[in-house]
Amino acid sequence: MASVYKEAAIAAPPEDVWTALADFGAVHERLAPGFVVACTVDAYDGARTVTFANGAVAREALVGADAEHRRLAYTVVDGPLGAEHHNASAQVLAEPDGTSRFVWVTDVLPDHLAGPIGQMMDQGLAVMVATLTRSGGT
Repeated sequence: MASVYKEAAIAAPPEDVWTALADFGAVHERLAPGFVVACTVDAYDGARTVTFANGAVAREALVGADAEHRRLAYTVVDGPLGAEHHNASAQVLAEPDGTSRFVWVTDVLPDHLAGPIGQMMDQGLAVMVATLTRSGGT
């Protein structure tokens, strides 16, 4: 299984960045607007269907959200790349200066999907940094 690890500094308080990350149904508004252009949450099971700017659509189920550690985990149950396994977590860490470090890890099978997924993560993370820095995370 391939693991893709990304991290970035965000000039916003960790509590604010966590609030945006934890708002699972508002990823297209609060976390990565423009990278994710639409998001709907299924009232039955809480899974979200996200549409990316490139037209790709994925269904993601929330595995868990840990407010104490500011960590969220989700799994892609149906996606455009046809992964056998696609699980991800994102965590917001506090930096000594009051800003945040955003850590995003994705595990995927088959291994060759790590390249395209890593590219999408790079694009998404750049949007998150710009959005959360500009908004202060709120």
